[in-house]
Amino acid sequence: MAPHALSWVSVSMIIFMVSSSCVAARSARAPKISDPTSGFTAVSLDPSNFELQRPYDEASDARYSFDGTVRKLWVLYSDKPHARQSNTMPRTEIKMSGYDYSSGVWQFEGYGYVPSGTSGVCIMQVFGASEAASTLMLHVYDGALRYYNRQLVEDNIYNRWFKLNVVHDVEASKLTVYIDGEEKLHVNGRGSNTHYFKFGVYAQRHDSNRMESHWKDVRILKKH
Repeated sequence: MAPHALSWVSVSMIIFMVSSSCVAARSARAPKISDPTSGFTAVSLDPSNFELQRPYDEASDARYSFDGTVRKLWVLYSDKPHARQSNTMPRTEIKMSGYDYSSGVWQFEGYGYVPSGTSGVCIMQVFGASEAASTLMLHVYDGALRYYNRQLVEDNIYNRWFKLNVVHDVEASKLTVYIDGEEKLHVNGRGSNTHYFKFGVYAQRHDSNRMESHWKDVRILKKH
């Protein structure tokens, strides 16, 4: 055997070590996926809990559709607000009615979809705050999901279904956002005695001509 030749055992050991290093590297890069609903119980929902808010001069089916599985909500930048006396931006949102809360740990879960071109819009919010209307808003700007218009929550959000979980611990005044089971945001609350969940499209700054989001399998859960 040549003096520099490697034995079969040596080659096998090298292959094993390289393979193990690659697996370890992949494991280190892999996101930590969890089940945010562990320890929670889903509340009972019926159609009355899904309260639609849309431009006051438009019929419901002009800005909303539901085929029994997917809810589609859209609004135009030129639309009227949801109430004649309101001076807020246009919206087509669903308020989760009947489950306002002021204590405990609550969670919103749903699968969302945002078509490309939708921008400058809130697609989900936790309503209620001491010095503002909401304690958490998730905005979409040019394909990125953001906490209000600030830090990035998830990039490349367009044209794909994603699972959204938002956990609100009222006493701790903390909110945690998960995308597809991965924790993406952990922020402080903003006060207030009463909160509820909303989802859909609510125009913000630099809104696109048309804003749209789709939702399915929406649930509200409460910690045991």
